[in-house]
Amino acid sequence: MGSAKKSSAARTARIEEMRRAEQARERRNRILVVAASVVVVAGLVAGGVVLVRSQSDDGGSAADDAKSAGKFVTDADGVRAWKGELGREHVTKSVDYPVTPPVGGDHNPVWMNCNGDVYEDEINTTNAVHSLEHGAVWVTYNGDAPKAEVEALAAKVKKTPYTLMSPVDGQKDPLVLTAWGHQRTVTGAADPAVDAFLEKFVQGQQTPEPGAACTGGLSK
Repeated sequence: MGSAKKSSAARTARIEEMRRAEQARERRNRILVVAASVVVVAGLVAGGVVLVRSQSDDGGSAADDAKSAGKFVTDADGVRAWKGELGREHVTKSVDYPVTPPVGGDHNPVWMNCNGDVYEDEINTTNAVHSLEHGAVWVTYNGDAPKAEVEALAAKVKKTPYTLMSPVDGQKDPLVLTAWGHQRTVTGAADPAVDAFLEKFVQGQQTPEPGAACTGGLSK
């Protein structure tokens, strides 16, 4: 019992530390966005539509080769780990991901906000994959998921930085947790696998860009 309380307290402290760090990053990002906007405006005035056309061409060509090859291997803890390459190019068109929900791959330059954000409608997968790259855990559900479990998981997500939640009608299982390169099916909010997955993969070792922002992106 004492060990469980210590683990819970440590996890709470870790979440609070991440939340404070995220708030600090958000303040820095606002300053950077203002500075970047000035540069972009100046560039557009000087370069006209040439810059816009160049960006569009780059995004389109990259998307054509964005599919990642590989397969899942189930670990002893029940988590499915993706064995294969996961692209990390920024693209502006849709991506043909090999699994639903995707566990990584080429993605949109803009991430979905993932600071405990719960989305009632489906979101663009290419934006959500960018959130995974930042170390977020994506909680998803389909039409077969019990409403009570969806609501309970949503409450848990809202308390956890570097998480987001949305429906994904095309997924096979009712409730799924996804991190970059990893995925697991769960039975509900009380399933011990939920807390174990969050503990291991929220800003976990699998994160390609640890410490990257989960705010300042899309909020739909």
